[in-house]
Amino acid sequence: MSYERHGGGYGGGGRRRRRDDYDHYDHRRDVQESPDQKLKAAIIKFGEVDAEQELPQLAIKLASQEHTSIPAIAEGFRLGITEQPYKIPFYAALLFYLSIPASEDPAAGRENGSASAEKPSIGRLILDDFWKGFQAYLDKLAWRETRLCIHFFAHLTVTNLISPQSMLGLLQSFTAVLDEFGVSNGRAKRAARCAAEGLMRAGQVLKLYSAAAVNEMIASVQAYNDSVKTAKWLVHPLAHLHSPEIPAEHADEILDCAVSALKTLDLSDFIDVPRIFPQPYEAMSTSTVVPFDLPSVLVPPEVIELEVLSTESSEDAPIKREEWPEYMLRLFDNDVTADPKTPAGYAVRADLIDIVEIFEVNRKECARFLIEYPKWTVPAEGADRIPLPGRDWQLESTLTETILGAQFLLPESPTKPIYYAALITELCKLSPQTVGPAVGKSIRKLYAYCANGLDVDVLRRFAEWFSVHMSNFGFQWVWKEWVPDLALPVQHPKRVFVHRALELEIRLSYYDRVLKTLPQPFQEPSAGAMPDQAPGPTYEYEDHTMPYYDAAQNVLNQLRSRTKPEDVLAHLETIKNSLAETADLNEDPDTLIRSIAIQSLLHIGSRSFSHFLNAVERYLIVLRSLTGSPEAKEHVLELVANFWKRSHQMVGVVFDKLMQYQIVEPADVVSWVFAHRAGGLDWDLLRSAIDKANGRVVVARRRVVTLRKEDDDTQAREKANANGGVTDAATMEVDAETMHDPQVIQAEDSPQLVSALKAYAAVTREQKSTLARVLECFVHVLHSSGTARRVIVTDAWEGHAGWGDEEWVTWRTWMWYKHFCRVYSPYLRSFVTTLTAVSFGSLETSTDDAAVLLIKIWRMATGQE
Repeated sequence: MSYERHGGGYGGGGRRRRRDDYDHYDHRRDVQESPDQKLKAAIIKFGEVDAEQELPQLAIKLASQEHTSIPAIAEGFRLGITEQPYKIPFYAALLFYLSIPASEDPAAGRENGSASAEKPSIGRLILDDFWKGFQAYLDKLAWRETRLCIHFFAHLTVTNLISPQSMLGLLQSFTAVLDEFGVSNGRAKRAARCAAEGLMRAGQVLKLYSAAAVNEMIASVQAYNDSVKTAKWLVHPLAHLHSPEIPAEHADEILDCAVSALKTLDLSDFIDVPRIFPQPYEAMSTSTVVPFDLPSVLVPPEVIELEVLSTESSEDAPIKREEWPEYMLRLFDNDVTADPKTPAGYAVRADLIDIVEIFEVNRKECARFLIEYPKWTVPAEGADRIPLPGRDWQLESTLTETILGAQFLLPESPTKPIYYAALITELCKLSPQTVGPAVGKSIRKLYAYCANGLDVDVLRRFAEWFSVHMSNFGFQWVWKEWVPDLALPVQHPKRVFVHRALELEIRLSYYDRVLKTLPQPFQEPSAGAMPDQAPGPTYEYEDHTMPYYDAAQNVLNQLRSRTKPEDVLAHLETIKNSLAETADLNEDPDTLIRSIAIQSLLHIGSRSFSHFLNAVERYLIVLRSLTGSPEAKEHVLELVANFWKRSHQMVGVVFDKLMQYQIVEPADVVSWVFAHRAGGLDWDLLRSAIDKANGRVVVARRRVVTLRKEDDDTQAREKANANGGVTDAATMEVDAETMHDPQVIQAEDSPQLVSALKAYAAVTREQKSTLARVLECFVHVLHSSGTARRVIVTDAWEGHAGWGDEEWVTWRTWMWYKHFCRVYSPYLRSFVTTLTAVSFGSLETSTDDAAVLLIKIWRMATGQE
């Protein structure tokens, strides 16, 4: 179908406009690139077709540039190296080519026949400028960019463009971080990776220069790695509660792998490095290049937010994933996917992880680069392209395992989980015949792990990814493979996964659509896989035969007609008085009125989110009048859960809005969740309550910091004006005695700041109360139950295949306690003294297994062990 008509315009009589006619007002024309921009683009796109063939051509082009273009060229190198790490060896070869003196480079001589031999090579000038960019990365503690630059320097050391002694000094500055007093795990881990990965690439040259220095750095990295074994148990995706030992299979910790790979290379004097890391510069040689000495550096201290500096505590500390060891889940054998404990396997894994993280902003490009990754690795040997020993892995399985390993990192993934799901979808679209089977095998392996101690939060994320992936491919799965598992207990992890995955699939589609994709055994209500009805509300007073139907209809009609809240309250009071006079009333009138009013309000808002929000905002006065006591708030939560019992998603939405409008408090939701744990602890609702309490502190604290700064600026201006507009040294001098705690109300504070400080103190108390309530509930549930003590002993776990519903629910409660402690560790550490005394004071003298494990997990998470 064409929109063009004979005669041109819509009227049929005009001429067809030419492109030039639009030039006057067409602002979408391509922007002309400057010469410097073209240079940067050429460097960034280097190697997209054939790096070896493009190298001399690009080198000649760059060598012909004026020295005024050096900053642009160096910037191109920095962008290419930090955004395309798989090209780093080829960028090193390019810089090496540019560093060859004109007298030894015939191509350069042809292009620049009159160039002076004494003139500094363009390669040296680029390296000088590149170092400035590296120093900027280091000053900002941009750890990934810093580490990738070290890869580049290591390759240049192999080419002799950088002197071994200065490269050793650079790496030693990072191992020195490991010996800092009180160094954080995140800082030390990333510094250790910088040193280890630099040694892997340049170790052969560095060990020839100083074997003692290399061995000392390896020992330093290993000593640090051995010191964090306690934290590793807490974040292993398959760690068992009954044993303090860290399982050696099914997951690999990234720094463990780096140490193992580095020690393997060291044992062979790094002789295998050329077979692991590409060295396209290996065939080039020059005798007159003077090595560049890298300046000495000190790794700057950690950056602490100014907001944190302004207070004594850090209640709004974010969940710091980087502070924990990073375990990558393994789904395949070492002959199928790259073993990260070997040098070659670690090199591949590290590259793939970097690509996945860097290209978060563009999943399509990321998928393409991942599929093309083999072209940037060491090529196979011989005319028959025989794979190198230990390098004949399946690319698609390695990619799938790496992406899922990053998605299932504990306590949380590096980026939003939906990114990893979308990336796997893009890979399947690019190569469905090869990636599809790898994804299917990964799903089956993860499903098998469910019965062998898979962490509850990993299982939750697995169900989320599975449902999203199924929604992208027509919800097609071989469900008949899992039909035998329907005979397992309802609370068995496999059945919990199936129920959760199908619930999420329904959210992503609709009930009947998902039901049709399942075999008959899964469709049966007795299977417990699918609900017997589609998600929807359950309004108790819908049936006219129900007691108090007329009273409920009167309230419902008033809400529908948008009666004023005051009039609704008066009407509810009238109904209550009339019910109180009824002789056969078996219920408390207040409870009955609350049930009628809340259900009617929910019924009005059940049509959509906007209907619900409008109803809540209009009748806030009514809601607050109905929730005047803790019992009333608990009753409201119960009413909401019953009304939306066929839609867990809506229960979470309504609970969240009730907390947002302070109809109920987060601590009320915490108590309700633990009171209704019979079918398993509802982590989604519990997390929502904790996040709400923490989020209020964040907002209040930011407001205090902002207003405090405004107040200080105002007072400074007033002092300057009082001094005749002159600010002398005495006025500018800050006396330590005049400085005050920004959280404490001062006499000169503005009314807005005073109000903000009071609000901040109130939400901080609420946060502490919520965290304390969670801990108290966990301690009570897990210490007072005989089943809780039974499931954590070795003999019980060995027989876990025969567990029933009670054992599995209790085991998951233990695992949720473990996850709560690690994911909210920064917040818990802020109140560690108070929370320890309140929640664990009664357990200090207990020696039973449950008390010991409760305290052990708490101390691990709060840094006391």
